[in-house]
Amino acid sequence: MKTQRISSLLAAGLTVRTKCLLLALSVLVSSGARAAVAPLLLDDYSNATRNRNGLERLLIDDKMVGSSSKASQRCTNGVLMVRGDLVPGRGVPAFISQVSLLSPDGKPKDLTGYQGVRLRVKVLKGILCVQVASAVVTNFDYHAGAPIVGQRGEFQEVRVAFKDMKRSWSEQTALDLKSLVSVNLISFGMAKDAFAYEVDELGFY
Repeated sequence: MKTQRISSLLAAGLTVRTKCLLLALSVLVSSGARAAVAPLLLDDYSNATRNRNGLERLLIDDKMVGSSSKASQRCTNGVLMVRGDLVPGRGVPAFISQVSLLSPDGKPKDLTGYQGVRLRVKVLKGILCVQVASAVVTNFDYHAGAPIVGQRGEFQEVRVAFKDMKRSWSEQTALDLKSLVSVNLISFGMAKDAFAYEVDELGFY
């Protein structure tokens, strides 16, 4: 009987130790997961022409679709200022895309574990959306968030969740977070109009 009681106590002790070890491991794993998704800064606009990856900021216009929009970008004191005019062609939309590439060689970047795009932005005129380009999308209909709304003329932090981003005219597909190549700020419209916005931080959360 004594032998059985000792065995039971030892087993109970081992069970408690096992639970403690498992609890400690779960805490370590969850801490590691939180560390893996720490905010990632893509651009703080401290450089006049290049983002934090050392890559030049690009402006893509709509001439390829028959429109004739124009825009300029200027970076001063850590703030990117983009201004322009949307001029749609006959039956086609007008747009200007401000592009921030994720890697110098154009290869896709894996952002698995991140929830979305985070930016501090001031929308002054027009419509602005956040778009992420994926290497697996071949018709340029990339996933985009809803137009940014809020207090115009004031900087605000905006978070655009990957899960809420949609394609405009193609069949809806899940965004492949292992294949992202750029973050694009899109101004667009179907009528002639001016647009303007400022950004002082861009990244992922």
